[in-house]
Amino acid sequence: MKRVDVNDPIAICDMGTKRGEEGDYDGAIEYWTKAAALGNIVAHHNLSLMYRTGHCVEKDAKKELHHLEQAAIGGNPSARYNLGCYESERFKYERAVKHWIIAANLGDTDSMKMVKEGFQGGSVSKDDFAAALRAHHAAVNATKSPQREAAEKSKYY
Repeated sequence: MKRVDVNDPIAICDMGTKRGEEGDYDGAIEYWTKAAALGNIVAHHNLSLMYRTGHCVEKDAKKELHHLEQAAIGGNPSARYNLGCYESERFKYERAVKHWIIAANLGDTDSMKMVKEGFQGGSVSKDDFAAALRAHHAAVNATKSPQREAAEKSKYY
């Protein structure tokens, strides 16, 4: 609680998540809004999802897009993927592909699938697909470690 009291955006976002898990969605939105104002990209992403679905807030496409863009600019791969989907839904495929390539470069597997589909459909060049594939593999490999692999194995007795 001390970190929340000194306006630590990560602690405030975590408190919002905790409130959401407890079913206190108003409290979650309040904490995420404060964390987002302090620049927390996870809070921005969470708020974008709330405004998209209308879960405990009124659906608001402008607020959804604002928070989605802030999270994507901040480097959140899931937000970047969702921004690609947002653009695709509006038939802005070139913009969507650019978002998916950026997210794939950050290691987002769903985005890599969309880039592959774009390549197979002819909307992504062979060079762009190959570059995204290399960057995706590099990002995924960068997260691998013996400790993570051991932790994964311990989950499944």
